[in-house]
Formats: sequence, structure tokens, C-alpha cells
Amino acid sequence: MNKVHNNKAWFLILPMLLLVAFSAIIPLMTVVNYSVQDVFDANTRFFTGTEWFQTMLNDPALQSALFRQFAFSFTILAIQVPLGIGIALMMPKRGWQASAVLILITLPLLIPWNVVGSIWQIFTRGDIGLMGWGLRELGYNYNITRSPVDAWATIILMDVWHWTPLIALLCYSGLRSIPEAYYQAARIDRASKWAVFRYIQLPKLTNVLVIGILLRFMHSFMIYAEPFVLTGGGPGSSTTFLSQSLTTMAIGQQDLGPSAAFSLIYFLIILLVCWVFYTAIMNMQKENVKGGY
Repeated sequence: MNKVHNNKAWFLILPMLLLVAFSAIIPLMTVVNYSVQDVFDANTRFFTGTEWFQTMLNDPALQSALFRQFAFSFTILAIQVPLGIGIALMMPKRGWQASAVLILITLPLLIPWNVVGSIWQIFTRGDIGLMGWGLRELGYNYNITRSPVDAWATIILMDVWHWTPLIALLCYSGLRSIPEAYYQAARIDRASKWAVFRYIQLPKLTNVLVIGILLRFMHSFMIYAEPFVLTGGGPGSSTTFLSQSLTTMAIGQQDLGPSAAFSLIYFLIILLVCWVFYTAIMNMQKENVKGGY
């Protein structure tokens, strides 16, 4: 029996394609156009080729910002992924306790990004902030406006508080999707808790971990509002990340050509790292499939 293909169904996704073209493709092409030109005003511009790309790649300030960005993203991933998995494993599976925990753990995700920065800015003040006052009472001279170490630790702690619940919720949904028969078979085989996690739970979490890791990397690599509100990029430039550098260049200095080239490099770095993460996790999943407890 021959299957009948109805090509009219493509018209159903036409509005979405037009929306994507309007909101993503056209702006991207505009950025590409600016990245190869030296723009003076609306009617005066000169073709520069790859000059802006070479300038951005050799800029020491941007290289430092890129290093800080990678350090921040990898640090929060190293903290949030294991912590999110651990929280998901400890969360109750059913009953009113499960509903209460889900509501409480979701609350940080509902707070807008700039408000998070404002909350932690007050929280870390030595005069009225609980954290800042408590650390000073313990004898630690805590000051995020003067100490880069304090500023970095606070931004990482703030991001862990704000976004670890996302990883935990994704892992929780993955754990709830595992059939009870898997656990029954593990109990019959007298598998240890580590074996259950290694060969049953972790492989079943791979798909949600891919989503969680990619989302967290992309957001952390593009973070702007929280550190800008909390530290303003200081002290000095110790917490100035790529997004803030790009915003300053594009809006503050009106350097459209260099900022366009910079944004394309930024975009390609995110795509490349996401591809590396995806490939590594998928290879890990294949290895888990070959194993057994």
C-alpha cells in the first residue's frame, strides 16, 4: 500500500518559518553585512573584508573577557550539573511533599534576571545585607567592590542559586520517566545504589542533561544583567564578560563594524562548544548502553 503524502501540511509551518526569518535570519544577515564594512553614517560606509575579525581576535581586552567567560561557564556547569542531579535524586517522588518541593525549588527561576542582581547586591552589603554583615561579623573582610575574589565567588554563588533548580527539575522529570520495572530488576540482581545510578538512572538522564547543559552553557556564556547589576563589571574589569564588552562596544562606542564582527565570533564560539558538549554526551550515552550492572 502506497503512503499518500499531503504536501499542503507544509503551509501549517509557514507562519513559523516567516517568524524565524523575520526575527533571526534577517537580523543575522544585517550583522554579517555590518561586519565587513566600516560604517560612518547611514550613507557612508566602506568595505573592509575581514579586517574587523582580525582586529577583534587580536584584541587583548576581548581575549581576557573570553577567558573569564569560559572560566565562569565551566565553573558553574561543574557545580550546577552534579548539584542538580543530587537534588533531583533526593526530591520526594509522590505526595504533597513532592508538590511542595517542586513549588519551592521553582521560585528562584521566576525572578527576573535584573531583579536577581539587585537582590544579591542588597544581600551582600555590609551594612544592611545579611550575607555581607554575617561574613564581616565572622571576621572576613568581604567586599565585592574591592576584591575580585569576593566578586567572582558572589557571582558564581548567585548563578548557582538562580539556575541550579532548572537542572534539578529537568533531572527530576527524567527520573520520574524511568519505569519501576528497571528498579525491580536491579533489586533482583542485588545491584548497589551506585550501579543503579550508573547503569539505570544516569543513561535515562542523558537526554535531559543534554538539554540542561546546553541551555545552561548558552545562558551562562551570554550572561549580562546579573553581574552588570551586581558588580558593574568590576572591580576593574575582573567580572566584565563578553556580553558586557559587546554592549559597550556596540551601544556605548557606536563601533558597529567591530561589534558586528565580534558578535559573529561570539555566536560561532557558542555553536562550536555546544556541538562539542552534545557529541561528548552522546558518546557517553553509547558507552553506557554497552555496559550493564
